[in-house]
Amino acid sequence: MGPLKGKKIIEIAGIGPGPFAGMMLADMGADVITVDRVDADDIAHVSVDLTRRGKRSVKLDLKSQEGREALLALSKNADALFEGFRPGVMEKLGLGPDDLFTLNPKLVYGRMTGWGQSGPLAQAAGHDINYIALSGALYSNGPDGHPPAPALNLVGDYGGGAMMLVTGILAALIEVQGSGKGQVVDASMVEGSSLLMSLMHSMKASGLWDQSRSNNMLDGGMPAYGVYETSDGHYISLGALEPHFMAEFVRITGLDASWLKNHTKKSAWPTMKQDLAKLFKTKSQADWCDVLEGTDCCFAPILPFWEAHKHPHNMERKSFIEWNGHPAPAPSPKFSRTESIVKQAETEKGAYTDQILSEAGLSLDTIAAWRRKGVIA
Repeated sequence: MGPLKGKKIIEIAGIGPGPFAGMMLADMGADVITVDRVDADDIAHVSVDLTRRGKRSVKLDLKSQEGREALLALSKNADALFEGFRPGVMEKLGLGPDDLFTLNPKLVYGRMTGWGQSGPLAQAAGHDINYIALSGALYSNGPDGHPPAPALNLVGDYGGGAMMLVTGILAALIEVQGSGKGQVVDASMVEGSSLLMSLMHSMKASGLWDQSRSNNMLDGGMPAYGVYETSDGHYISLGALEPHFMAEFVRITGLDASWLKNHTKKSAWPTMKQDLAKLFKTKSQADWCDVLEGTDCCFAPILPFWEAHKHPHNMERKSFIEWNGHPAPAPSPKFSRTESIVKQAETEKGAYTDQILSEAGLSLDTIAAWRRKGVIA
C-alpha cells in the first residue's frame, strides 16, 4: 500500500509545512508517527485537519527525561525523523542529529525552518509571507500600482517548504541504501520558494522580464494569459501563450486575425485586454465551458476549491476523496503499481500512545508509570 510501505517516519508535531509533509509521506504508505505535545496546544486548532490523516499519534513531554527517552527509543528503528523548531532547540533537548545518529546511524534527520539552520535570521520568528518576501517570490504578485498580493501560504509553506523537505527526505532515504549513513536535510522556505522562481530568474537574465508587476507573460500582463469575468459574475482562465494555441482561440471565437500578430506585443496589450474582457462578458461561465473546454485554447473555469471535486474531470480521475464526511484532495501523485491510499481517518492526539511505545520496547508498567507522572498522555 504505497511506495513507502515499511518505512517508519517520526514527525515532531508543528504547524504548516511539517504536518503537510507528514501527510504526503503517510499517503505514500509510510508509517508516520506524530509526536504531539502533552500540554495544551497554543496553536489555533481546526476541527477537521486533513494533514493528520493516515498517521498515528503519541503524546510525549519532550522536556522531561522520560519523554526524551521515549523519543530515543522510537528513533532507534525509524527510517527518518523531521522537526520544525528553531535551530538548536532539539540539541538543547538532547535530541539533535548527533544524539540520534549515535543510536541510529542510518537515520535521515529532516529540519524544516523558514530561514534555514544558519544565517543572521535563523533565530527570528516568521511565517510564509515573510519567507517569500525575502526570496523574491512575493514581489511580483498582484497588479501594478498596488502592494504585492499575498498568495495564500502555498509558495513558502507548502511548495518551497513541505515539498522540498519531502524531496530531500526521499533522496536521503535512497542514498542511505548505498552509504549506510544517514544525514541532515536542511529545508529552508526562503531557499525553497526561491528555487520555485527559477523560470523567472531565467526570463529576467534573458531580458524577458519587466520589473513592474502585471506587465509580463506570466503575471497577468499578457492578455492571452489571464483571468476574466463572465456574464454571470464567475471567472475563467485563459493561457493561450503559444501562437498555435492563440490561433485555435481566434478560430473558435471569431476574433480578427490581427490577434495572431499582436498577442505578444506589449504595446497592444491594454487594448487587447479590454477586448477580451468584453468578449468573455458575453457568455456565462458554463456557456464558455461548452465552447472552449477540452480544446487547445488552454482554457479552464475558475472554481472555488470547495467546488472543484464536482468537476467531471476531477471526478473521472478520482482527484478527491470523501474524508470524515468532507471532500478532500486525494493522495498525489498516482502510482501504477503501489497505489497510495489514505489508511485511516484523523486520529485523536495520543490515541496510539500505548501501542507505539510498546512497539518501541517499553513495558506496560513503564508506560503506566510515565502516564501517572504526566510525561506521556
